[in-house]
Amino acid sequence: MGVALARAAQWTAAGSGTGTLEITPLNESLLNQIIKFAEDFSAKHPQEAAFVFREPLEWKTQLNSSVFGEGYEINEATVQSEAKGKDGQPLLVLSASTLRVRSFDQLSRLLRIAMEKKLKEAQACLEANRDPIVRILGPEYGTVEGEDTSILHLFDKVKKESDPETELKMKILLLLHQLDLQLLNSSLKQISQDVRLNPATVNNEVNLLKNFSGQGEDTVLESLEYTSDYMFSNGCRAPPWRQVHGEICYLVIKPHDTDPLYITCSTAGVFLNGVTRTRRFFGIQGKQYILYSADQSYGTSHCMEELGRPKLPGNKMTKGEEEGYGKSCLGCILEKIISVFFFFLNKPKSSSAKAAKKDSEEEGKSSTVRLTTKKTASDKSKTVKIQQTSKCKTSSSLEDVGESSSETEEDEQPVHRQEGGTDLSPEYWGVQKLTKYVKGGDPTATVIALCSMRDLNLSQETCQLAIKDTGCLEVLINLLDTEEIKCQTGSLKILKEISQNILIRHAIADLGGLEIMVKILDSPDTNLKCLAAETIANVARFKGARKTVRQHGGIKKLVELLESISVGSSHQAKDTETARCGALALWSCSKSTKNKKAIRKAGGIPLLARWLKCSHTNILIPVVGTLQECASEPGYRLAIRTEGMIENLVKNLSSEHEELQMHCASAIFKCAEDEEIRDLVRKHEGLQPLSVLLDNSENKQLLAAVTGAIWKCAISRENVLKFQEYKTVETLVTLLTDQPEEVLKNVIGALGECCQEQENRGTVRRCGGIAPIVKLLTTTDRALLVNVNKAVGACAMEPENMM
Repeated sequence: MGVALARAAQWTAAGSGTGTLEITPLNESLLNQIIKFAEDFSAKHPQEAAFVFREPLEWKTQLNSSVFGEGYEINEATVQSEAKGKDGQPLLVLSASTLRVRSFDQLSRLLRIAMEKKLKEAQACLEANRDPIVRILGPEYGTVEGEDTSILHLFDKVKKESDPETELKMKILLLLHQLDLQLLNSSLKQISQDVRLNPATVNNEVNLLKNFSGQGEDTVLESLEYTSDYMFSNGCRAPPWRQVHGEICYLVIKPHDTDPLYITCSTAGVFLNGVTRTRRFFGIQGKQYILYSADQSYGTSHCMEELGRPKLPGNKMTKGEEEGYGKSCLGCILEKIISVFFFFLNKPKSSSAKAAKKDSEEEGKSSTVRLTTKKTASDKSKTVKIQQTSKCKTSSSLEDVGESSSETEEDEQPVHRQEGGTDLSPEYWGVQKLTKYVKGGDPTATVIALCSMRDLNLSQETCQLAIKDTGCLEVLINLLDTEEIKCQTGSLKILKEISQNILIRHAIADLGGLEIMVKILDSPDTNLKCLAAETIANVARFKGARKTVRQHGGIKKLVELLESISVGSSHQAKDTETARCGALALWSCSKSTKNKKAIRKAGGIPLLARWLKCSHTNILIPVVGTLQECASEPGYRLAIRTEGMIENLVKNLSSEHEELQMHCASAIFKCAEDEEIRDLVRKHEGLQPLSVLLDNSENKQLLAAVTGAIWKCAISRENVLKFQEYKTVETLVTLLTDQPEEVLKNVIGALGECCQEQENRGTVRRCGGIAPIVKLLTTTDRALLVNVNKAVGACAMEPENMM
């Protein structure tokens, strides 16, 4: 069991503790197998179950004394088992939420008592006892860095000693070793299934690649076609006798100015057929660029390991071709192609363009402003160079392309302001004057200048852009890299306000401000960390900034801000504020798929679950906002269910704050894709508040989230019957007109599910819903049209509706 936990289980980053088990399908599978093994142990192996552990398994439990009954002595919050060891000590003790178990028999009984909480108890036990065999049999049976030498040790001991206790230990060790092998084997199967391709994935990648195909100088491919237009019901285009070998489809990719590429897509990966060891090229506008070389292997999740170059069945190759047979994936090829595509989009096409490029290069030459910072405690001064650039960076990297379906990209391309007249506002001159003091003053003058700048109306665009145009922005960022806390604080307070501006956000990222703010998150000054996190929250509203935060280790540091305290009644305002600022930054960063994984890896899920239980709206909003962004990932939905978050999301649907209600409904909307979560929403009485919120038809964002949650919850028949009690269908019909497409899509989706029940089909007709539903058949929105057709089909099952 120790080897499986070390090698197969997925652990979060250590952070300030020892790391926790991630909430993933693989870990859930491992935990369930361990639970079954422990539950059945006393029945299958009664003699071994009575063996008393060398040291008790000890962990923090969620169980209380009320769940224990016969066989236990209960004294208020303390519980002791009546069964005792040879030393007279009880084999199970519960005291102050700490549980100690000393035998498999008590462990089996405990898991049966825990019922639906057994998964959390098993997780807590294994997190607190990373090598449980050491506790059970002793340190000499432990694993060192995943290497298990315990059986060899036991054989040596059996040779020397032949007492019953040693034989009993040997039997237990063999049983645990057998469990270890079972866990490793099942994890290997699950991992191997996760990396296989399927027809839907291939189709998505092909459609994306087709966007860059066609005629014209701005395209990178002449054509990309399937060799067969016929698609089988399983999504494959390969003939059935090839599907049995895992093949999905075949592609012909024709770049400009080079020979076509013939591709085979299979469940094992994407293969380039008949490649020799010569490099493949494709050209655009007379220039050639390497697309693929048989010597190369691009490491993506779809590429196979370099364990040999298998020959595809049915392809005739020469010996040289077999040796050079290469493999890649559409994602790899796409990355190479699009990077060249963006190069040509930005390529000057005329002499005037070249001149413009030259001018911009002249402008872009960095000028250096030297700012000698204030003397530190060590009486040393620090000089920082500020790089002033005239343009924001544009990233051509494809690392974050399609990172997340929730990426809004609201300001990926900053809109350049229109230059007005030559008159400059008084605020502009005020900022310019203060900038001189900030640049050249001593520490006291700098702080005073920063305070004076804060007195300006920093929410005005005039002030914001004046700070950028006068070179003050570079100075503010430079001050962040000093050791003067007052200067850092004053600078961050200004940057937090002006970073609401799109142009300022991009400029801060371009000048390296994010990297410095991430460093400040390690500061011992709590106020400084909070300001840095809030500013990161503003700046990280576009993809490039989110990527920068992740690459410089910011996600882990932001998660650590949530660790301030437990969220009980004794928590302090300062701790809540620290966690709020961290959650705000995580909310902005969580729009990226890779950042979602980083948040989970850093142990963010249990911390978000803890803060979800508090009553402060100012922290609940960013916490729920982060969860609703992350809920698009299956792993997060599993975590939200197992951490018991649905109950709190449902509870906050009845909050007085519409923004909190909206984010809770949105989280339920995404989570309710899973049947278990739909059942939990009903169990925690969340269907009625969702129905009540339909009456708030003025707030369209809230309405879209609520109707979406109702739609997904209505997939379960039991929930539909509850919606009938709450007259939800009648209210939904009233929302079929004069609503945004996002609301209509969800309303129609909900009605389509509800109308699977005969009673609701009649309700829709009686409430006058048939005509507006049919009218929506003329819509052009594809997602809405799909839901409309399903709703019409469901309603048409009634003869009266057909009329």
